[in-house]
Amino acid sequence: MKSDILHTYIIAEAGVNHNGSIELAIELIDVACEAGADAVKFQSFKSENLVSKSALKAEYQRRTTDKNESQFDMIKRLELDVDSHLKLQKYCTERGIEFLSTPFDNESLDLLANNMDLSLIKISSGDLTNAPLLYEAARTDKPVILSTGMSTLADIEQALGVLAMGYVNTDVLPSREAIRNAFISQQGQQLLRQKVSLLHCTTEYPAPFLEVNLRAMDTLRASFGLPVGFSDHTQGIAVPVAAVARGATIIEKHFTLDRDFPGPDHKASLMPDELKLMIQAIRQVEVSLGSGIKLVSESEFKNINVARKSLVALMNIRKGEIFTFENLGVKRPGGGIEPIDYWEVLGQVANKDYLVDEFISL
Repeated sequence: MKSDILHTYIIAEAGVNHNGSIELAIELIDVACEAGADAVKFQSFKSENLVSKSALKAEYQRRTTDKNESQFDMIKRLELDVDSHLKLQKYCTERGIEFLSTPFDNESLDLLANNMDLSLIKISSGDLTNAPLLYEAARTDKPVILSTGMSTLADIEQALGVLAMGYVNTDVLPSREAIRNAFISQQGQQLLRQKVSLLHCTTEYPAPFLEVNLRAMDTLRASFGLPVGFSDHTQGIAVPVAAVARGATIIEKHFTLDRDFPGPDHKASLMPDELKLMIQAIRQVEVSLGSGIKLVSESEFKNINVARKSLVALMNIRKGEIFTFENLGVKRPGGGIEPIDYWEVLGQVANKDYLVDEFISL
């Protein structure tokens, strides 16, 4: 039975919560290991390739960082160089946890997929419409986990079409028509099923519970026939645990060393003890899901006779007396005549003397 237990792939999202410090990043890896995560994920970008110097911050970023600082300056402070990436990957290998990172530009994608040879590529919700990045990610032939925040089914289908075209890897240049043809092709669909997972996501920090819409996971699964997980930005651990109960195959959740640290994502992140509690709860849910077949479990057998009831005498009954509503009742323990036979026994003649609470035996 143990082999039937599902294993949700849990990504502890360190993101940029290292605040640009490799020492803090290493501490985050330690926390993810001790919590029992399958992978710890960072974010990879060249600031000059990611954001223009005039770009505004998101509202949640203005709330959690210096409002007079530009998005470019904020991003620049959080950038990890190549050497830091390699050191963190090496440390993850030593600790026995998978190193992942989300690329936000093609240069970073090349670093992760080719130089570092990561096992998979995680694409953020913000890049779901970044067709050139999606195309190049698929051209690496790596599996892709695609977050779907801020998107419609049409947006997701188009993104999957770009991935399909990259995986098919023809000499045809991408175009809307070519992307559509790749998506509907038998080869494209087969490659998507082999290589792509979707993450339902609400892109707000923290995400309002009323806008989480976990049932959308069912819609994604039915629409695209792909594994579906959940990238969580809510406060607390209830929603990701519920997502696993609803069939999420992957859970991604931000965590931090201290929610009071300066930075854009700390406030919506779990503390180390909360991350550990979330993972423990998810593992308990996985075991609890079972096979779906309704049977008496092994541990229940010993409780059947204790909890169930039998037909008993409610008063002393003499041999030859009639069983009536007054003298025939139902009490614990089980093991005697089952209560389903109550009405059949009524009106019959006692075949022996019965004391109060004695099992009826016909």
